[in-house]
Amino acid sequence: MDWLLSLCLCLSCPALLAAHVVVAENDGDPGCLFSIPSLIQQAVFDIEIYSLKVDCKVTSRFARSVITSRVVNRANVSREVFFDVDLPKTAFITNFSMVIDGLTYVGVVKEKAAAKKQYQQAVSQGQTAGLVKASGRKMEKFTVSVNIAATKKVTFELTYEELLKRNQGRYELLIRVKPKQIVQHFEINVDIYEPQGIRFLDAHGTFVTNDLTQLIEKTVTETKGHVSFSPTVDQQRSCPLCQTSTIDGDFVINYDVNWDTPAGDIQILNGYFVHYFAPTNLKRLPKNVVFVIDQSTSMMGTRIKQTKEAMLAILADIHPDDHFSIISFDSTVTKWKPSIIEATAENIEAAKQYVNSLYARGWTNINDALLEAISMLDEAMKQHTLTEHSISLIILLSDGDPTKGETNRAQIQSNVKNGIGGKYPLYCLGFGYDLDYSFIEKMALENHGIARRIYEDSDSALQMQGFYDEVASPLLSQIELKYPENGVADLTERSFQQYYNGSEIVVAGRVTGNELDAYNMEVIAKGAEGDLFLKNQRKEQDQEKAFEDTQYIFGEYTERLWAYLTIQQLLSKRVSGTPEEKANNTARALELSLKYNFVTPLTSMVVTKPEDTLDSTMLADKLTEAESRGPPQDGQGKGLSSASTCVYHYASRYIPPVTSVDGDPHFIIPVPKQNDTICFNVDERPGVIFNLVRDPLTGITVNGQTIGDKKIDPNKKLNTYFGRFGIVNEKLGLKLEVTTRSIEITSGKEKMAFTWSDTVSIKQRSFALQINKERNLAVMMGDSVQFVIVLHRVWKDHPFHQDYLGFYTIDSHRLSSKTHGLLGQFYHDLSFEVGEIHQGTDPEKPDATMMIKGQELTVTRGWQRDYREDIKHGVQVPCWFVHHNGTGLIDGVHSDYIVSGIFKTK
Repeated sequence: MDWLLSLCLCLSCPALLAAHVVVAENDGDPGCLFSIPSLIQQAVFDIEIYSLKVDCKVTSRFARSVITSRVVNRANVSREVFFDVDLPKTAFITNFSMVIDGLTYVGVVKEKAAAKKQYQQAVSQGQTAGLVKASGRKMEKFTVSVNIAATKKVTFELTYEELLKRNQGRYELLIRVKPKQIVQHFEINVDIYEPQGIRFLDAHGTFVTNDLTQLIEKTVTETKGHVSFSPTVDQQRSCPLCQTSTIDGDFVINYDVNWDTPAGDIQILNGYFVHYFAPTNLKRLPKNVVFVIDQSTSMMGTRIKQTKEAMLAILADIHPDDHFSIISFDSTVTKWKPSIIEATAENIEAAKQYVNSLYARGWTNINDALLEAISMLDEAMKQHTLTEHSISLIILLSDGDPTKGETNRAQIQSNVKNGIGGKYPLYCLGFGYDLDYSFIEKMALENHGIARRIYEDSDSALQMQGFYDEVASPLLSQIELKYPENGVADLTERSFQQYYNGSEIVVAGRVTGNELDAYNMEVIAKGAEGDLFLKNQRKEQDQEKAFEDTQYIFGEYTERLWAYLTIQQLLSKRVSGTPEEKANNTARALELSLKYNFVTPLTSMVVTKPEDTLDSTMLADKLTEAESRGPPQDGQGKGLSSASTCVYHYASRYIPPVTSVDGDPHFIIPVPKQNDTICFNVDERPGVIFNLVRDPLTGITVNGQTIGDKKIDPNKKLNTYFGRFGIVNEKLGLKLEVTTRSIEITSGKEKMAFTWSDTVSIKQRSFALQINKERNLAVMMGDSVQFVIVLHRVWKDHPFHQDYLGFYTIDSHRLSSKTHGLLGQFYHDLSFEVGEIHQGTDPEKPDATMMIKGQELTVTRGWQRDYREDIKHGVQVPCWFVHHNGTGLIDGVHSDYIVSGIFKTK
């Protein structure tokens, strides 16, 4: 086999996420595999990031961040480096360059179709081009790799821009830093210029200990702020003699400005204006809110539990002047009260009791639930039971998958839009990674609201409560901002349904009058005490003189802010509207994206690298929230580490379902066509070896051996897990044995052995392996299959349990149709029907009848855990549980899959 020695280093915002070393080398012996522990240690230090700088300039909320990383290869062979940057999801990349051996390679922003065509041409020419895009909670990734020749240097520079959003009285600038190694020159510099004046400025790092707090330098004058953080080499060390860095997390800057002018602040520069409007000292408007809560089966387990937790906290914060009600729904719709009622202490307590009584059951009837909420508000308005000068809104909490009543998503959207008729905003909070986000997003935007994805995690309840806090205190409704008709053009949105305390309204446009001496504007709105009329005036020459006095700004910021805001709003309008309107908005957004060199969902950045590298063309894409699937990859202890990313850059773009077995042992079988999952357990004595996957055509086999607890808990049944896996590729003459202690690769008579304390990457044309220290192992066989084995460490002094392994099939679409095994048989299409859902022995887990493979089975709705993204807690996956060792689901019975050896293929 033709083994290669190379280094994969992943840089994140913009430093290394981890060092992953390939430990096999082409020494002229095609069958030679060997272990070189000393080489592993040495190679980690071959690549040195000797400079890492983050430079941010914020001018009137518009931020431009420049990430510069300088790397040197001190080895005598070439090394591959990944520049892997986390940047805010609200930002647009505007520039990227690499300087290698005196030559500069610049990324070019192109229309997405043209960029994709160039990418496909690279693939067709045999180049292993990489398509780069990933999205998480608040952050998304930009990734590019390059080969650095021996003793050479490379400089990476990435620029992105964003308009900071005011939320609950503050702006936030977030910088993610994860060097994972000591950097000789590490520096963060942030300059802020706010002509309105800076009211407060705070800076902190999630990784900053008490010893490092003093290194955060902060200075504030009336309109200028400066923050810097530059730890020395010794200050970066995680311990006095460690080579690992303590710098690992988010560097956060929060600030707010002075709001002395009720009508807001207008800034005019270089022919463009920006108007910031955030009035203070206004009396809050009472609100009338209907909570529409999904309690269908798909909300079972953590989702319904956290929804109830959030609702209890929200109910405790509802203002006494407000009115509210609750509608819950599954197959049917249940009104807590027949009408919307006052938020008295007695009513709040009764609502809490009702929320506590909710449990997951039945199907999902979103259409009727929302129409009932609309009807409830309509009736309250008709009966004049609501407070004068109040605002009404609907908040939907659901996983967004209609399965009962009206299930046509377009018809539901139409029904809701016609029912609301522009009277109330609709806010949609959607759960889960399999959420049809585009469905709830369009429904919200068509009704003057917003959609928000609630990420399934331990803080889901806080996410929901945090959203409610944003809309808890309305101050104005029906806001209209007016400007001189003969003096402006190309205005962004200037009509708004509501303004909430702590937020901000921003309008931008182009100034058209050459002799415009004074700039007049008006604000008309409805407040708690009646109609509100505000007026302001700003002279252009005074504005320009003020900006001449500072070096903190980039001069064209007003124009770029206008373009940024216009593109964002055009992209939102694409979600709704007529086909003609969507086409016009798309065309205009694309035109501006290309003109201002923004990487948006309509454009891609094409990165062409030196011709002697394997990956000569890569694309940087930007995903919309609707396009984002899978758990968040925010670098906060979630997701496979970047070692796996390095492997997967060479994978097909097809994203198949992940079939797995983990835990005691729990088999999880996704059925994508039905947007659902089936699961089952296998109970067997310790030491039994099962055939999990066997493909006679490709010669790939996977077997797993069970282990038991150290001793039996007398109060519980015997727990068994997988503690050993054997993977065979007959065509490559390759065997891989994985236990909780070691990983061994055998090729012919040669062996290579590692432990879980190693961080190792092996890449060859038809085989790749990645060990992520004490976490997981990724295996890829050519372009036919990808597996991940997850390591579960148990407290070594635990009286019963011991370490075990989980097995995940990441990609199997190239395996043949003859593939079988306990897992392999489910790589093929599967269909089933579920009906007669009814309460089971556990009120949180309803039973149902499943028709599958011509058989009728009794199944239970439950949850299993997927540990790829969170090894400690796992991510809960809702599924239909098939009892009795999967009987009726699997072909034959579970004992048919027992084999006599870990590498036996029959």
